[in-house]
Amino acid sequence: MKTLLKNLGPGLLFASMAIGTSHLVLSTKAGAQYGWLMVIPIILANVFKYPFFEFGIRYTSVTNKTLIEGYLNRGKRYLWFYALITLVTTFTILAALYTVTAGLFMNLFKINTVSIGLVALGLFGFISALLIIGKYTFLEMSLKFVVSILFIALIITTILVVFQGQVMPVAGFEPTPLFNEVGLLFLIGLMGWMPTTVEASSWVSLWSIEKWKTQEKPLLKDSLREFNTGYLITAVLAIFFMIIGWFTLYGTNTVLSDNAVNFADQVVQLFTTHIGSWAYIFIAISAFATMFSTCMTAHDAVTRVSLDIIDLLIPTKQLSNNRVFFSIGVLLLALVNFLVIALFGAHMGNLVALATFVSFVVAPIIGYMNLKNVTSEDMQGKYHPSRGLKILTYLGIIFLSLFSILYFWMIIW
Repeated sequence: MKTLLKNLGPGLLFASMAIGTSHLVLSTKAGAQYGWLMVIPIILANVFKYPFFEFGIRYTSVTNKTLIEGYLNRGKRYLWFYALITLVTTFTILAALYTVTAGLFMNLFKINTVSIGLVALGLFGFISALLIIGKYTFLEMSLKFVVSILFIALIITTILVVFQGQVMPVAGFEPTPLFNEVGLLFLIGLMGWMPTTVEASSWVSLWSIEKWKTQEKPLLKDSLREFNTGYLITAVLAIFFMIIGWFTLYGTNTVLSDNAVNFADQVVQLFTTHIGSWAYIFIAISAFATMFSTCMTAHDAVTRVSLDIIDLLIPTKQLSNNRVFFSIGVLLLALVNFLVIALFGAHMGNLVALATFVSFVVAPIIGYMNLKNVTSEDMQGKYHPSRGLKILTYLGIIFLSLFSILYFWMIIW
């Protein structure tokens, strides 16, 4: 346990980053619209995607290189593909996360005289300052506190919701069909970001490298134990959010809004209506802390990934280890995504849908790229994944590929 606590870092940041839109928005909506049945795709997505993320820790722990460096070792086309995916997600992920967070902030403090764009701009500025001044050490220390409080809050809330019992369905309630076009598109979006985007596997490897600059590098088994703890937390909390949505909204014909401010109000109200008005501030702060920590980790990670890609494509630049360029990257990402939010307005549904679909379609490809890394000559055979983990990887690639094919078939026909 002492070793686990000492090594807490990359896995914890992964948990903080994952417990955001996929959990608060999509898991809650899944339970609210489709009921208990949605626990199945949530579990399947977490199980089948696990090897893709685990390989990020495994490869970096053994080689002292990031997954992105591994892509370059496999061939420049691998790196260019990942660079293209990063470019697409750069314009969607942060904008979606900050939009939801701004909506929660406006709901928490009852702000109705300022646009969501200006609130998001304030959050961009504040979080950018924290990342630039506090660096990785502050990010890790603050998230240990936030994730701990969040985990306790969600356990208490889920127990209270289950104790209160499931809400009574309205007269004439008809279950929302899952296996039609709308249902399947939602299912694909849910699994696209459950527990998070597969391209985030490289984020974990970058955080590992950054942590080892100030702390002795742990053994592979200790790094994997720490990551597995964070991964388990994300899976459990996804189910908690699904249960809360199922127990409080399923059967009421309530449709969760795509407008960030209205959605935030609905989420807080669905908790307080079922538990009691006394829980309002408790729930609102927990929800906001969830998204705030996700914004911090994602903003930090996308900046590091972007600089690492530039370094590998233009080796003479060496931007990733330069604090000035890191600061510029943080601010540039804030500006670009603020412009995206200004164009999309409060309609976060469009942003989330685009980000989740892109992530889902490329997931099996990036999963295969990660497998190529951990089975390459970069690593000694004894560090390669076990036969069982390889089989799970291939099953995950097949599972996600079939859904990607289904998605393309649906939008084409």
